[in-house]
Amino acid sequence: MTCTVAQLKEVSKSYGAGHNRVLAVDRLSLKVAQGDYLAVMGASGSGKSTAMNILGCLDRPTSGEYWLDNCPTGGLNDDQLAELRNRKLGFVFQQFYLLRELTALENVMLPMAYAGVARPLQRQRAEAALVRVGLGQRLHNPPNQLSGGQQQRVAIARAIINRPVLLLADEPTGALDSTTSHEVMDLFGELHQAGMTVILVTHEQEVAARAKTILRFADGRLQEIATLASPPPCNSRLAP
Repeated sequence: MTCTVAQLKEVSKSYGAGHNRVLAVDRLSLKVAQGDYLAVMGASGSGKSTAMNILGCLDRPTSGEYWLDNCPTGGLNDDQLAELRNRKLGFVFQQFYLLRELTALENVMLPMAYAGVARPLQRQRAEAALVRVGLGQRLHNPPNQLSGGQQQRVAIARAIINRPVLLLADEPTGALDSTTSHEVMDLFGELHQAGMTVILVTHEQEVAARAKTILRFADGRLQEIATLASPPPCNSRLAP
């Protein structure tokens, strides 16, 4: 039986009031099953980014319910949501958001420090994660000594270090050249093959085609769900 990792139930999100009210997401219902690989597409203002922010517990719905790993999020305060994000979610963004004063290893260790993991175990797990994404020789390099693709790999290692139930990626190839984009998407494919549940926002059809299912948003609503017959294989060289 497939587990439900995340579920949106009739979720709406609006901003402003009266004549200035903007309905960013309109009665969205969505189930994300364990092992799903979803690509979210849509024009600017379609609601895809707002939906991702709600899925990532970065924003609260105006109405409706959001359940993450069987936990209803509606009654949680800000501190509880932050703890839930750290334990259950991993984030990869277009801009890598690495701390420049820290090495690759220290950047990856940071979420574990917030989670209360003992420091020797932090280091052990961070080293393993960086090896997994192909950066075993770059543990002690700060971000300014890494290429864009290498920085994104550090960000991915940081995102998966607490073994999240859901990995969220917002335009993860947006700041990369085409060759590096392929390498990063191969890595997402390898993570999915290893059992990780992945949702990514992209405007690139070639990137979306790597997923199992494409969700298309328009006017705050989910307009189309397209299941891909056979996503292109990744060229993974990495062990699960």
